[in-house]
Amino acid sequence: MRTYFLTATEPNVGLTSVSLGLLRALQRRGLKVAFFKPVTKHTPQEEASVWFARTICQVESTPDPLPMSWVTQQVTSGKTDEVLEDIVSLAMSSVSGADVLVVEGIHADPNRAFIPQLSVEISRSLQADVILVGSGADAQGIAQTQYLIARVRNSGRHVKGVIFNRVTASFDEAAVANQLHGVPIFGVVRENPMLSAPRTLDMVRHLGAEVMIEGELATRRVRETVLCGRSVAEVIPRLKPGALVISAGDRDDVMLATALAASNGIELAGLVLTHHSYISPRILRFGAKAFQSGLPVLRTDGDSYETANRISRLPLAVPPDDLLRMNQVIDSVVEQLDASAICAGLDHVASRRMSPPAFRYQLMQKARAANKRIVLPEGDEPRTIRAAVTCTEKGLARCVLLGKRRAIQAAAEAMGVELPEALEILDPAEIAARFVAPMVALRQAKGLTPGQALLQLEDTVVLGTMMLAVGEVDGLVSGAVHTTANTVRPALQLIKTAPGSSIVSSCFFMLMPEQVLVYADCAVNPDPSAEELADIAKQSADSARAFGIDPKVAMISYSTGVSGAGEDVEKVRAATELAKARWPDLVIDGPMQYDAATVQEVGAQKAPGSAVAGQATVLIFPDLNTGNTTYKAVQRSANVLSVGPMLQGLRKPVNDLSRGALVDDIVFTIALTAIQAEAMSKA
Repeated sequence: MRTYFLTATEPNVGLTSVSLGLLRALQRRGLKVAFFKPVTKHTPQEEASVWFARTICQVESTPDPLPMSWVTQQVTSGKTDEVLEDIVSLAMSSVSGADVLVVEGIHADPNRAFIPQLSVEISRSLQADVILVGSGADAQGIAQTQYLIARVRNSGRHVKGVIFNRVTASFDEAAVANQLHGVPIFGVVRENPMLSAPRTLDMVRHLGAEVMIEGELATRRVRETVLCGRSVAEVIPRLKPGALVISAGDRDDVMLATALAASNGIELAGLVLTHHSYISPRILRFGAKAFQSGLPVLRTDGDSYETANRISRLPLAVPPDDLLRMNQVIDSVVEQLDASAICAGLDHVASRRMSPPAFRYQLMQKARAANKRIVLPEGDEPRTIRAAVTCTEKGLARCVLLGKRRAIQAAAEAMGVELPEALEILDPAEIAARFVAPMVALRQAKGLTPGQALLQLEDTVVLGTMMLAVGEVDGLVSGAVHTTANTVRPALQLIKTAPGSSIVSSCFFMLMPEQVLVYADCAVNPDPSAEELADIAKQSADSARAFGIDPKVAMISYSTGVSGAGEDVEKVRAATELAKARWPDLVIDGPMQYDAATVQEVGAQKAPGSAVAGQATVLIFPDLNTGNTTYKAVQRSANVLSVGPMLQGLRKPVNDLSRGALVDDIVFTIALTAIQAEAMSKA
C-alpha cells in the first residue's frame, strides 16, 4: 500500500481542500483510498476534513483525529513516541483493503514550533511519500518550499511532488519548476473567487446577526459586499447577483433600490441593516413582493463600516455543513491536478469494480471525447441554463438551448451566470418551418398535414426531437419542466425503436459506496413479457458496457434457481433462457434473489458455480413495481446517488429528467446522452 503525507509549507494554503482533492483524484482512477488526519485543533467530532471525507468522498472508515491540546501536552512532556504510536495505530485501523492512504498533515501554526519536526516524524513512522502544499505567492513562499524539500530529504523521506494552491494569474509554473531541485509540480490550482463565496447563512453566524426575513438564507452566496455610504445612484450599478447590501434602515432610497432589484429577479445575497435599525413599515408594504422573493434581511449592531470590516475577516475555510461548496472546491482541485503523474505505478492495483468516483470521472472523460451536440428544449429554464453553461465550460457537450435569446440572457443575468460564446441558442420560431416537411414524411402514415406539423412544432420538445430525427443534433435532454410523457411520446413517434429492439426501457446507474450497479427497468414498462424482459437485459448490459462497467446480469426474482415456482418466477426463468439463446456471449443468470446476486457469501451458498451470483453489476427486475420500489428504497434509505433514468432501445438518445432535478443531475444526464450517442454511432 502507498501512503501520501500532505504537509503545508505555510499557513492558510488550503491543505484540506488539496488533500481531499487528491483523495478524489485517486478514487477516480479506480483505487480504493483511505483517509486519515492525525491531529486536529478542533474537537475530533468537529474536524471538517474528516466530516467531508466521510460524507462527500464516502470514506466511512476515516478515524477521529487526536486533539491538538493533548498532542501538545504529550510532546512538551517528552512523550512524542507515544503520540507517534497512537497515530500509527489509528492510521492502520483505517486502511483495511485500501490501495492508497492519504494523510492530511498538521496545519502550520507559528505558535507551535514543534509541528514541522512532528510532521517529519509522522511521515517517517507511516513510511509515507511527502507531497508539499504551498501557495507560491512570492519569492519567500518559494524559498520556504525549497527549505522543506531539503528538510524532508535530510530526514530520509521522499518528496513525491509539490502542489501549489490558490495561485494568481501571474504564477509562472515553468520558472518555479526550475527552482524545485527536480521535484515535480503535481498541480497548480488557480484562485477562483466563485469557490470562495460563503452563504448568507455563514455571514449570519459570523456577525451574530438577527434574521428578520429568512428568505433563501442557506442557498444564496455572497460574492461581494456593497457598502451604501454614497448616493443611491452609485449603489444601483452594484446591485448584482451575489451582492450583500449593507445599509442603515433609514436609507429609504437604498431600501427601494434593493427591493426593485429583487423584484426584477436579481438574486442578491441579502440586505444587512446596521445600527440595529428597521426598514420603514411603508417601504415594507410598498416592496412586500420583493421582500418575499427569497431576499434574506438581517440586522446587526454597529455602523456600516464596522460591519463591512467584520465581514472582510470571515474565515476562508468551508463550513462543515456547506457540502455543495466543498464538493465544488474538491472537483476544482481535481481538475487541476496531474493525476497521471501522481498515480504513476499505482494504476495496476486498481479495483476491478467500478467505484462511484471512477464512474463519474470516466463519464466526464468519455463525454468530452464524444464531443456531441445535445439539444435542450427547455432553454430558458434556470437549472437547464446553468447545466448548459457547465457542460460548455467543461467541454462535456456542445449544448443547444431552444428559446428566445432575450429571455435566456435575462434569466442568466438574474442568476449572475455568464453565457459562453460557444453555447448555442436557437429561436424556435425562426427554425420550426424547415422541419415541417421531414415531420410530415415521418408521420405520413398517420395523415399528418403541414399545418398540423407546424402547430406541433411550437412545442420545443417536438422541435428538438425533429432536430434529432434529421441528424442536426446527436441527443436530447428534457423533463425539468415537462412530464415524462411529454418527453418520451415525441421520441416514440419520430425517433422510434432501434433495429433489433422490441421495447423502449430505462436504467439507473446506482452509485453504491463501493461500486456502481445498473438497475432496470425502473421507470417505463409496468409488466414486461418474458421476451421483453430478455430485451431489457441485453439493452442494460450494452448500457453498462458503454460506461465502462463489466456487465454481469442477474434476473431478479423472489427465488433463486429452481428453489421456487409460480407464474412470476417462470417469466423470469423464461426470459433468462431466451437471453442466453439469443446472446450466447452475455453473462447472465436467473432467476436470482437480490442478496444472492450481490452478496458473495449468499451467492456462493444459493447459486454455487454461477458466474453472476455475488458479483452482479446489472440487475433486471421482473416488473416496474419491483424495480421502481427497489431503486427508491435503496436511494433514500442508503443515501445512494442515482443517475438516470436513461432511456434504452431508441434509435437515437433521448433522456428524461426529474422535474426536481438539480443542476448536477442535468449535467450528468447531458454527459450520459453524449456517451450514448457515441455508442450508437458505432453500433
